Amino acid sequence: MANPSVWFVTGSQHLYGPEVLKQVAENSAKIAQELDSSSDIPVGVIFKPVITDPEAVRALVLAANSDPDCIGLVLWMHTFSPGKMWIGGLSQLNKPACHLHTQFNAELPWSTIDMDFMNLNQAAHGDREAGHIHTRLGLRRKVVVGHWSHTSVQKQLGDWSRVALAWADWQGAKFARFGDNMRFVSVTEGDKVAAEAKFGFSVNGFGVGDLVKFVDGASDDSVTQLVSEYADLYDIAPELATGGARHDALRYAARQEIGIRAFLEDGNFKGFTTTFEDLHGLDQLPGLACQRLMAAGYGFGGEGDWKTAALLRAFKTLETGLLPGTSFMEDYTYDLVQGEEQVLGAHMLEICPSIASNKPRLEIHPLGIGGKSDPVRLKFSSRVGAATNTTVVDLGHRFRFIVNDVTAVEVPEMPNLPVASALWKVHPNFQEGVAAWIYGGGAHHTVYSYNVTSQQVRDFAEIANVECLVIDSETKLNNFKNELRWNEAAYKFNG
Repeated sequence: MANPSVWFVTGSQHLYGPEVLKQVAENSAKIAQELDSSSDIPVGVIFKPVITDPEAVRALVLAANSDPDCIGLVLWMHTFSPGKMWIGGLSQLNKPACHLHTQFNAELPWSTIDMDFMNLNQAAHGDREAGHIHTRLGLRRKVVVGHWSHTSVQKQLGDWSRVALAWADWQGAKFARFGDNMRFVSVTEGDKVAAEAKFGFSVNGFGVGDLVKFVDGASDDSVTQLVSEYADLYDIAPELATGGARHDALRYAARQEIGIRAFLEDGNFKGFTTTFEDLHGLDQLPGLACQRLMAAGYGFGGEGDWKTAALLRAFKTLETGLLPGTSFMEDYTYDLVQGEEQVLGAHMLEICPSIASNKPRLEIHPLGIGGKSDPVRLKFSSRVGAATNTTVVDLGHRFRFIVNDVTAVEVPEMPNLPVASALWKVHPNFQEGVAAWIYGGGAHHTVYSYNVTSQQVRDFAEIANVECLVIDSETKLNNFKNELRWNEAAYKFNG
């Protein structure tokens, strides 16, 4: 998308006459202009002419559907706008929608208010008419309430626009699988046809030999240049440094990064997967390459996990313009000191350095699986703060998002653990939070983020019309189990 934007759409009707409609347009244009300049909204906000009849609604929706830069509509009724005139257009809308319930003025002019003012500023009941027809049509939308100038409202609009941007990025996206998934593993499997129909992205497999051609084709000069970049960005273990005993391994890791990036760019892919069980023709399991490509915005999933690769790409898009802080993750092991339980997250190699709290260090260690040479990787600890862990799972008859609010804490020194890691506490507590995740069928692979909130995951799932389970500080396990039962019935009923 050259200029991703949301369209600001205002509803009214001809009943009020040209002078009122002129004022409605001026007020709406001012709101759109202010929202467009808001630092909390990372995409453009484009004012569209005021809607006053069914033909205008239909024309606008068809234009939005066909505009690749339009990622969604923000709908607002300045005056009363009869709901039936919106049916023909909104029933065809295939872009995300946000209903902004606001009004132009923040305060009422108590000493001068009259019926002219009341007729002009009718959002209080005009938006209720809109809300009714949205619900009647089954329009999936985000509702934001409050004055358009308030920071809290602009932040909600910005959070939703990030979700809409991530959804737009998924449409037509391509993900490459190098090899299959890890043998006998269930959670990394899934219905790729159903996923493409539901989410809009495609996943296809490629032989590792196809990738080897790109890796072997990397020039020595390009490898030398990339190794020099590593030296500027990271601390390097002496054996990997120029002249070190294992420097050739670092050069090969750089060659892998160049080759994978070239393959992805050549095929216009937005993410990829690897597996240690299919490395024919590669000397190392890609570690450093996966870490750096994630940092560059590509989705990634280990062991063939294409669903997590796609989700990571969406979250990388969602955090556009923010300090990056999102990674592929795995719940690896626990610290079970009673009352202080914590989860140590890591993976064999592939944790994104965007979550690092310290300068990453390039190291080389044996892997113990895969039967290849020792792989190079970046080692670091993650930063502290509020974060989320999110997964998307295929239940066979539908998909489900699960997101858990967590608090990342300082990672103790672990001199013998040769991988990047994160440490967090689960909300609402370890026992109920982990039990809820397991009852929900959550995967062991997740997307871990300091930027993406559980509310944004809800909004993303709403756009996709997919179930979303949130595990947060308010979660009660018995209520959560009932929610699972109700959702099962609801989704079966709704097909």
